[in-house]
Amino acid sequence: MAVGSKDLTPTELDGMDDERLGAELKKAKDELFNLRFASATGQLESHGRLKEVRRDIARIYTILRERELGIRTAPTSAK
Repeated sequence: MAVGSKDLTPTELDGMDDERLGAELKKAKDELFNLRFASATGQLESHGRLKEVRRDIARIYTILRERELGIRTAPTSAK
């Protein structure tokens, strides 16, 4: 069973361009910060969400690194 957000599957991430991946990465990092803050103050109800967000961040970094190495290609913009 895969853990993570339903909307950030590897196939979904593969279809995004680098700018969109950067935006998703920033959003995930902000969410992780907020979750850690809530956990530290005892307000976090779902501790599993921390694991999901960390895995989403790792997936985004993996896609970006594979594109950098030429393993994957970024989607071509149809203009």
